[in-house]
Amino acid sequence: MENILLLAKNISKSFDGVHALKNVSVEIEKGKIKCLAGENGCGKSTLVKILSGVYTPDKGKINIEGRSYSRLTPITAIEEGIQVIYQDLSLFLHMSIAENIAMNKMLYSKNTFMDWNDIYLIAQEQLDKIGASLDLDTPIRNLSIANRQLVAICRALSLDAKVLFMDEPTTALTKKEVDRLLSIVLGLKEKGISVVFISHKLNEIFEISDSITVIRDGEKVGDFTAHELNPKSLSYYMTGKEIGYSRYRRKESDDNKILEVKNLSKKGMFENINFSLRKGDILGITGLLGSGRTEIALSLFGLNPTDSGDILIDNKPLKIDSPTTAIKHGIALLPEDRLTQGLFLDSSAKFNITATILDEIKNDFGIIDRTKQKIISTEVVNNMNVNNKDIDLHVKKLSGGNQQKIAIGKWMVTAPNIFILDTPTVGVDIGSKSEIYNKIQEHANKGMGIILISDEIEEVLGNCNKVIIMHEGKIIKYLDETDLDNENIQEEIFQIINNPLRRIEDE
Repeated sequence: MENILLLAKNISKSFDGVHALKNVSVEIEKGKIKCLAGENGCGKSTLVKILSGVYTPDKGKINIEGRSYSRLTPITAIEEGIQVIYQDLSLFLHMSIAENIAMNKMLYSKNTFMDWNDIYLIAQEQLDKIGASLDLDTPIRNLSIANRQLVAICRALSLDAKVLFMDEPTTALTKKEVDRLLSIVLGLKEKGISVVFISHKLNEIFEISDSITVIRDGEKVGDFTAHELNPKSLSYYMTGKEIGYSRYRRKESDDNKILEVKNLSKKGMFENINFSLRKGDILGITGLLGSGRTEIALSLFGLNPTDSGDILIDNKPLKIDSPTTAIKHGIALLPEDRLTQGLFLDSSAKFNITATILDEIKNDFGIIDRTKQKIISTEVVNNMNVNNKDIDLHVKKLSGGNQQKIAIGKWMVTAPNIFILDTPTVGVDIGSKSEIYNKIQEHANKGMGIILISDEIEEVLGNCNKVIIMHEGKIIKYLDETDLDNENIQEEIFQIINNPLRRIEDE
């Protein structure tokens, strides 16, 4: 017990009579990394908020280094060395790096005023702890997400954090940025700081975790060491069902091209892009962020006019100058950021699902037929297996996985021939991810042509029958079905993405 920093025992919490947590116990060891694993809505966030004093548990005890609490307040949690870095990071965008890092220390100081020398000293000391080099005067709004993460970590460390909760910290990061962040987390462990890491990415969980606590439907499934589990068994414990991935094979016999891109170029974004799509194809486009893949998707949907090149739909040249033109010709786009681009968060699931077909569900007087709207949206919610069947519920109240199902479903109702999905499973739990993959493959098997943009190699390999790899706006490698059957293809793709210049020189 002497190595236990924090012990939460038999924690329960209900909201409106619904159990969010039921008799959950968890131990956090000094200087160890624990992963909290589970699907969205399983209770992970509720547990973190109880341990950081945001929520009051209905029952249970919290013991911190021998001190027992029936509940924590946010102030008590901070005084006990508990810090949380949420996904939104909670930084002051208009203030400098130095001010953000020193903010908490300033608030807890007994001094009425702190001079700028103190602020800079505090900030620099924390940056030095994690080996980061940043200009202290830079406003947060000018930083990348990755560097904002570093500032949030430093701010937590400034108050002598003993345990640091990190909620989905790698969601918006590139592979290189993820590697740097994980290295910093391991460095915190070496300094004796405990880290509780919440992530849906199984490779990250196994890379850094000493122990894993799995929560499902508000109850603890078990505690494991990382060595006791593998991705398959962890997936099972998280979801309660076998999650199997088998590589997609095109079944469609019609080889006519439904989409062909010839020498498509946009200055500063991409150059001489060539590829084609048949019915039933799932074409993967991968490469590091900034490789031009999203810009191509926007061009195909009429949001990013090209400088030169041709787009052919069913062998006929088409100028796609607006989303209206794209939709009219059977093209749909699931955008990269569902929260700001793909959904109306303050509107109902019903409205979101039918937003793309409003003209089709209006009556002769131009008024929306509520019965049609209800029938269509209910069908989508059921077909996409959205957990909450209440079509009048605001989308912002749904989990990330269910939001993404709504975002996909709203385009499925347009019955597109070509569906472009830009990073469709970012921030989605493993169960929802599997269901989304099944839907993608199901529609491809029915003849839909799909373009899947992703930086997850496993996602591309499991769902695509051909792949293009991009770097700095150019296609540097094309892989067909035969290439993808190579048993070493995952490592080959990884090497191409991370050593693109070598690939270009070789060819």
